[in-house]
Amino acid sequence: MTNIVETAVAAGNFTTLVAAVTAANLAETLSGPGPFTVFAPTDEAFAKLPAGTVEGLLKDIPALTTILKHHVVSGTVMAADAAKLTKATPLDGGDLVIDATDGVTVGGAKVVTADLVCDNGVIHVVDTVILP
Repeated sequence: MTNIVETAVAAGNFTTLVAAVTAANLAETLSGPGPFTVFAPTDEAFAKLPAGTVEGLLKDIPALTTILKHHVVSGTVMAADAAKLTKATPLDGGDLVIDATDGVTVGGAKVVTADLVCDNGVIHVVDTVILP
């Protein structure tokens, strides 16, 4: 099995996320023992942001770090468990609202693929970048 970062790299549809995690110096953390639950936006999700947003964030590492930490919850939260919750606390200390009435959404982002199990946690693929 592989860790969260290795799994994201191998998937091939998280190149923007991996670049952002690397730029924010979070790759080592997300490769570490964890466990972590990552709500991972795809490249398509990042492409939905207004033009220039990603480039601007890559130049504003503190803001980028906050946004990325808003996608990560400490511990392993599998989809079946997440569907029973109404909120979770991400690493940035904010709140992620979870709604399971029509599929599962987290912070307004729809979970499109759940439970990609890694050595140090789990990835849930989301269709939108979740902003704090």
